[in-house]
Amino acid sequence: QVQLVESGGGLVQPGGSLRLACAASGFTFSANAMNWVRQAPGKGLEWVSHINPGGSFVNYADSVKGRFTISRDNARNMLYLQMNSLKPEDTAVYYCVKSNSGARGPGTQVTVSS
Repeated sequence: QVQLVESGGGLVQPGGSLRLACAASGFTFSANAMNWVRQAPGKGLEWVSHINPGGSFVNYADSVKGRFTISRDNARNMLYLQMNSLKPEDTAVYYCVKSNSGARGPGTQVTVSS
């Protein structure tokens, strides 16, 4: 049974940083591409970033390019999202999503506000 649990969200001032983490279990993590997506209040899901199974290929939405960094630790079954230079428009619930199946965790809230 696929299980994904996000953590690391919180309240941060504009310009600040947060590091999100996603603990994966129930599947062969190292064989699966992963994504981060987010959902802002009153809006639909927005894809944020993708990483291939080995971690050698990543890509980002234009809205976060140059500010966010996705990474993974296949030995620990962990996915990460380092978020720098945060903006109020980054406020959302962030989810890690397993590619192909679309399975995702409960999410972690990120609020960027002064």
